[in-house]
Amino acid sequence: MGIKFITKEIHAYLDYPVAIGLMAAPSILGLGSSNELAFWLSVVVGVAAFILTLLTDHHLGVIRVLPYSFHLLVDGAVGVVFLIAPFALGFSGLDAWYYWVLAATVLSVVSLHKPDDAMVQA
Repeated sequence: MGIKFITKEIHAYLDYPVAIGLMAAPSILGLGSSNELAFWLSVVVGVAAFILTLLTDHHLGVIRVLPYSFHLLVDGAVGVVFLIAPFALGFSGLDAWYYWVLAATVLSVVSLHKPDDAMVQA
């Protein structure tokens, strides 16, 4: 089963800074030199991640209408999109590495998630 230590609470605390980082990093790093979509993909995903976090049923959610399991599913899908985006959209250099590092990070966080009792019973 492996070591799973990222709890729902830890994940919730990571969500808002990550969303803001996804929105800010393209400007800070100057993304988009190989394809303008390298800039905008991160910004759009950052906005969507912020909204998803606001709507997730965890202690930092504001309008708790989406189950946490759905949130994790979306995070996993984003990790896969970040992994294939450089290939599919022709990103190169920093643009490609940015998405590959993000993919590895997102997929690691999702895979290291420690299920709580409610998720195990579902």
